[in-house]
Amino acid sequence: MLRPEQMSKVSVAGSQRVLGDVIEAIHDLDLVHLSDYDGGIEGFDNGDPLEGADEAAEKLVTVRSLKSILEVSGDDAGPTRIVTDEALEEELEEIRVEANELDDRRGDLEDELRDVEERIDEVEPFADLGVDLDLLQGYETLQVAVGTGNGDSVRAALAESERVDAFEVFAGDDTLAAFVYPDGDDDTALDDALVGVDFTRIEVPEDAEASPGEYVAKLRDERNTIETKLDRVEAELAEFRQEHAGFLLAAEEKLAIDVQKAEVPLQFASTERAFVAEGWIPSDEYDAFDESVRAAVGEHAAVEELERADYEPAGHGQHAPAEDHDAEAATDGGTSAEFDESDSPPVVQDNPGPVTPFESLTEVINRPKYTELDPTVILFLTFPAFYGFMIGDLGYGILYTAIGFWLYRSFDSEMITKLGGVAMWAGGFTALFGVLYGEIFGLHLVTEYLWHGALGLADAPLKKGLHVGAFAELWLAASLVFGIVHLAIGYVFGLVNESRSHGVKTAITESGGQMLLMLGVGTWLFSTHMQSGGGPRPELLYRVVDLVPGIAGGLPPIVGKVALVAALAGLVLVTIGEGAAGFLESPTYALVNTVSYTRIAAVLLAKAGMAYVVNLLVFGAYETHLENPETIDYMFGLFTTTIEHETHFMVFSGAHGHEPLFPGLIHMGWGGVLAGVVVLVLGHLLVLALGVTSAGLQTLRLEYVEFFNKFYEGGGEKYNPFGYTRNYTTED
Repeated sequence: MLRPEQMSKVSVAGSQRVLGDVIEAIHDLDLVHLSDYDGGIEGFDNGDPLEGADEAAEKLVTVRSLKSILEVSGDDAGPTRIVTDEALEEELEEIRVEANELDDRRGDLEDELRDVEERIDEVEPFADLGVDLDLLQGYETLQVAVGTGNGDSVRAALAESERVDAFEVFAGDDTLAAFVYPDGDDDTALDDALVGVDFTRIEVPEDAEASPGEYVAKLRDERNTIETKLDRVEAELAEFRQEHAGFLLAAEEKLAIDVQKAEVPLQFASTERAFVAEGWIPSDEYDAFDESVRAAVGEHAAVEELERADYEPAGHGQHAPAEDHDAEAATDGGTSAEFDESDSPPVVQDNPGPVTPFESLTEVINRPKYTELDPTVILFLTFPAFYGFMIGDLGYGILYTAIGFWLYRSFDSEMITKLGGVAMWAGGFTALFGVLYGEIFGLHLVTEYLWHGALGLADAPLKKGLHVGAFAELWLAASLVFGIVHLAIGYVFGLVNESRSHGVKTAITESGGQMLLMLGVGTWLFSTHMQSGGGPRPELLYRVVDLVPGIAGGLPPIVGKVALVAALAGLVLVTIGEGAAGFLESPTYALVNTVSYTRIAAVLLAKAGMAYVVNLLVFGAYETHLENPETIDYMFGLFTTTIEHETHFMVFSGAHGHEPLFPGLIHMGWGGVLAGVVVLVLGHLLVLALGVTSAGLQTLRLEYVEFFNKFYEGGGEKYNPFGYTRNYTTED
């Protein structure tokens, strides 16, 4: 779970006459992540594609072109089928000829339609003007300009021009035509007069008919005729697609498989008579791989497990013994293999089903290296818990879960379906904390009907802190504890990774020193050392400590002193490992990273406040001050606080004689009811959306910036076995 599946480097060597059978065997097995031959074996070169590779590739290009022409998608597939070589020769050619003919007809009609629409766009302004086209051109002394612009500005400019003897301006709804007699033989009088005027010239078409209105009407009729023909061709193409889509999808799949098999020898080491292929497989699949190849070619090929890769990143390994490939042998002396970073195995993350969706969050940064601990399980344990704790509402949790389920079921993308799984987990924890907080869409109905009504408790086990201030302080201090624990896990991961890759000394002086510094300062914060007479730390820090049985009022001074010694030791280690830069960064390691987790409490209060404001505007609320303050046990008796006043929303009733904080829109007549419904829906949708952008992003920030930075590099290669998952074809 914290490590990827163990991988083995395997090889197959044999004569060229069994090459095809070996390729078929390993392709059907869909297990081998093939390695590219790098020229390292004397006398061997990269192999050549199998016979027929070029022909299959050309047909594959043809099929994909036909799919594009006919707009074939996976939704058009019929039942799986066998595609024969004869069908690829004959049926594919028939489809190609007819599809190209239909596509050519469609293309010609689209060109005609485009030409007609361009002519309509060209002539429509003149139809709007209402002046025949032959009256707008062909004059020797009269100058004419047609365009769009401000008619009054054009007239004023022509009237002010001393070079214009006479003029007339005709205007339609959008088009102007200016006719000008210049003063004397002045060829540019009209153009110069219109400089700086709001006027854009339009060229008069020379080949159009005299009456632009009739010409536009004729063009529109022509456009309708072309569109009708185009619709008929589109209908023929749709019918043709429905008839042949299944074959094209199956043909593409068969040809893709053929090309994949034919070109794979390019990755092999080859001579005229022999070949060697190497690749990685999961170690527990070696026996299946060996049996499959031997079943195909018998003793005509040699199968060997070259190495069983351990999780050490330094050096290259010894070969595993050929006679012993079982799991126990792989862990005994001399049989495991270390490997160079340049020959790192592909990564197959080994997480149980519920954890798998969170691999999408890890892959946002990068796939873990084969030598790294996989943090996905920690994301699974912390991300939905942090998120649910911050939002904590049954109604929002149900909606988040529904959205996640929709993403999970509605998309083919593996990444989106995994994100849907993450959303469902986050929604589930949001609903769980919502029940513990006793809230649904910010209303305390769960408290009233479950905790108080059904179970007889005075209140819900938890409160967000808006009305019970002690909880606001508790969550602020608890956020620091969350941070200390979360960061400590990250440092432990860093210790493991660094000890393997750089040695124990480096691990201790880097991750170990930072962890000691953080744990020491963090523990001292919750101790009473140096706290007599007021001290530097607020009392709210001790509310968390009070929850631990047998401890009250903070950790004892001796614990604080030991913690400071540990922090000092951590500072020394960091300085040794990182030098002056480490010393300068020590405040960040000691406290800044931990304090960053207080954003958990901040978002919790912010989201609770937003939901409270929405409900206050809609329903109104009143506050009661208790003459005899009540002492109530929370957190199932672990936490006790005194309640001096209570706030009640007026959902089903009025203020019971109390002064309302706000009367609420729904108590202001029918207009107020309608406005209240709008505010209620839009307000809670806004809180729902901001829950993703605030709680979601802040949680991701804690995971990626604070947690991952302590140990994670990433950069592992994705496991991509040689094979093909058939969707449209069958060999039976």
